[in-house]
Amino acid sequence: MDDLTAVLDTGRLAFAHGDWQVAHRDLSRARDLGTLPTADLDLLSRVCWWVGRARESLELSEDVYNRFQQEGDLAGAANKALNLGLLWFIRGDLVIASGWVSRARRILADLPEGVEHGYLRYLDAIVGLDFYGLGPARETAVTLKEMGQRLHAPQLTSLGLVLSGLADAHTGNPAAGFAQLDEAMLPVLAGQMPAEWAGDVYCTVIHTCHSLGDLSRMRAWTAATEQWCEQFHGEVVYSGICRVHRLQLLCTEGDWSTAEAGIERSGAELTGLNNWVAGEAYYQLGEIRRLRGDAGGARAAFDRARDLGAETQPGAALLELAGGRAREASAALRAALAGRDRLSSARLLGPAVEIALTLGHTEEADRLCGELEAVAADFATEGFRTWAVHARAAVLVAQGRHEEALPVLRRAAAGYRALRARYETARIYELCALAHAGLGDEAAAESDLATAVAIYGELGAAPDVARLDAGPLPGGLTAREAEVLRLIAAGASNRDAAAALFISVKTVDRHLANIFAKIGVSSRTAAAAWAHEHRLRGPR
Repeated sequence: MDDLTAVLDTGRLAFAHGDWQVAHRDLSRARDLGTLPTADLDLLSRVCWWVGRARESLELSEDVYNRFQQEGDLAGAANKALNLGLLWFIRGDLVIASGWVSRARRILADLPEGVEHGYLRYLDAIVGLDFYGLGPARETAVTLKEMGQRLHAPQLTSLGLVLSGLADAHTGNPAAGFAQLDEAMLPVLAGQMPAEWAGDVYCTVIHTCHSLGDLSRMRAWTAATEQWCEQFHGEVVYSGICRVHRLQLLCTEGDWSTAEAGIERSGAELTGLNNWVAGEAYYQLGEIRRLRGDAGGARAAFDRARDLGAETQPGAALLELAGGRAREASAALRAALAGRDRLSSARLLGPAVEIALTLGHTEEADRLCGELEAVAADFATEGFRTWAVHARAAVLVAQGRHEEALPVLRRAAAGYRALRARYETARIYELCALAHAGLGDEAAAESDLATAVAIYGELGAAPDVARLDAGPLPGGLTAREAEVLRLIAAGASNRDAAAALFISVKTVDRHLANIFAKIGVSSRTAAAAWAHEHRLRGPR
């Protein structure tokens, strides 16, 4: 018994200090030595989650819940049901999370108002976002702020600010939304919220920053979360979550080699603990592999992300485009855009413009660009504004309005520099080269193209380097014939290709006849296969 008492004491002390690894070791050993009191089993169930033992944590938590019920400790049972609801939500299983929330609601109905009732309201709202939208979240936000004042519970005020901040940020008022989300973090930073709930708030704020393209704020809160994790000893679950967010930013900045291995490892480690972030990790892994030319690896990563419940567009569509299947890519993005709210459509509209231009559908690209510009004007974040300017510049270049395009391209370049987005900066230089060439300034065009190729080379974007710096064209094709063949191989009709290149359909017919003769084929299908074999991919 003395051994059990001593081990329990060290385990409890380690838990109080956030030393989760030691707490897990000693509390597990204590359980092996004898039956743990309910309160200590509760500590063990919580620490298991922190050290990445999700299944053990959930099993022990259910045991603790049942013990509280048997002992008549209704408040303890309600708290445990709420904690289980939170953990299942973080894992990405909304159905089971909703079940535990219902259990907590049934118990709390017979108890006087307390902080637990506030946690219940927050979980109800956050789990219900996918089902009922933001309306109930706004109402709950008001209630939680009132409860926070009435019960002198800053953690409830914080959760209310999270909900109202999310509602504002997602409905076109990101300035007000981020102001509330920033304020919501104050009780978290002051240690006034249980660690599991604090971690969820951190993740919610960082995810919102990423969704809205506010990378500067995302960097700041990722750094703050990393600092928060330092209070705990050793590797914990939120260390892995922070690592994913840090690697997402590193991918934007262009260090793909460093990011690839780390993000794959983090995705595997977080699977089963936080499937939302694990899915984000695998999606980012797919993007790195797509841009580096590893189509098979990209597809596998996107499939894994999809299995974890993550959105795989626009990456999956752009992978189709890279493989010369522009029509399939267009169909996939159209399906993804159907029924989307304006915020979630923003990330898809730029790639949709790109695919429409590849197909020579300039009018459709112009329409999609207008939609993106409207979203960017309403939300006014640095990311959305830059995406919209980029899309407009691409449309202007495709329309042959090269002089108008150049100042727009300069704005896009400045925006991407502020975002530290290296790959997108290279794409702007590529468009600048086209604009300068269209104006007859070959020296400027060559300089811009060389800069684009240099950046692609530094990043390891092998397909882009091969596309722009391939030396003599295969088959003895001229540059114009190669442009026509790229479009035909991407699925464009002769009329589409003519519109994209601002030439007549008869001229396209003549180019195709010359192409067929030079490469020794007699059909469009064979020509497309030859183009893919010789890496004549569609224009970006």
